[in-house]
Amino acid sequence: QVQLVESGGGLVQPGGSLRLSCVASGSIFGINGMSWFRQAPGKQRELVAGITSGGSTSYTDPVKGRFTNSGDNAKNTVYLQMNSLKPEDTAVYYCNADIRAYGAMRFYNYWGQGTQVTVSS
Repeated sequence: QVQLVESGGGLVQPGGSLRLSCVASGSIFGINGMSWFRQAPGKQRELVAGITSGGSTSYTDPVKGRFTNSGDNAKNTVYLQMNSLKPEDTAVYYCNADIRAYGAMRFYNYWGQGTQVTVSS
């Protein structure tokens, strides 16, 4: 059974940093890129950052220059380094990936359970 598990969230003061991790586990044949989304209270879930299997990264404008997405293909893990955090970054952060399990004929989309990030003084 394939699953995504995030960790690293918490409470941080404005200007502080956090590093989120997302591990894909299970009987994985391949991963076609991984992304980070976030959802603040009362708002829609939004794409924050993505990384391809080749290591190319992309970011939504509000986080450019502050967040860095990286990955370790051997560990099926991606990281989101978040610096200069602002109160408006407060949200539940979710990991998302298209994964093909062994025995499956195609890729399926998976979500993690989310990790809370709160930026407040």
